[in-house]
Amino acid sequence: MKYFYAAVIALLFGFAPAFADEAPYNDATCGTWVNDVWVPNGNCVAESSDLRHDTVAGTITIVKGHLVTLQQATRTVVINDQPALDAKQTGKVAVGRVVVAYGFWRSGNFYATAIY
Repeated sequence: MKYFYAAVIALLFGFAPAFADEAPYNDATCGTWVNDVWVPNGNCVAESSDLRHDTVAGTITIVKGHLVTLQQATRTVVINDQPALDAKQTGKVAVGRVVVAYGFWRSGNFYATAIY
């Protein structure tokens, strides 16, 4: 029976990364933003469909913890601003503020590393 429990625990730990928040990526290790263009430094994997740097601009309409909803001309985008908060690269995040968020898309989610 103990082997059964050991197998179940091993199986659960095998799936743990799939359930984890994927934000531990650190932009500063991989490159920098220069004049609104991402410049990689070669220390990390190349841009891909899973990890792509981008900017997102809009008016803040909802703030719920580390999730910020931006209204754009044709859509709304929910961004995770935890990396920007951790790096102290954001001002006051308040409804009505017009912002540009620098960061990256990963698995369909946008992680802001700086908000201005």
